[in-house]
Amino acid sequence: MSGRAPKRGFASRPADPERWIKASDASPPRDADAAGFTARLTIDVTPELRGRIKIAAFRRGQTVADMLRDLLVREFPPDQGDT
Repeated sequence: MSGRAPKRGFASRPADPERWIKASDASPPRDADAAGFTARLTIDVTPELRGRIKIAAFRRGQTVADMLRDLLVREFPPDQGDT
């Protein structure tokens, strides 16, 4: 035995979506592009909003982090505030 943990699927769907929604988001980024990000943003949201965000990401086939990054890029384009 090599001592390595078994490799997990890249985008495996949760068997129990309700449990997944309520689970902690403590796992590290899964995609290579996320490794290039150097800052972490923490916000407080209600459990209900967090659940709605996770459901929306799941339905879109995205991670919550990727979905929120896309939203922030759309809302705050690079040229905004560069004056």
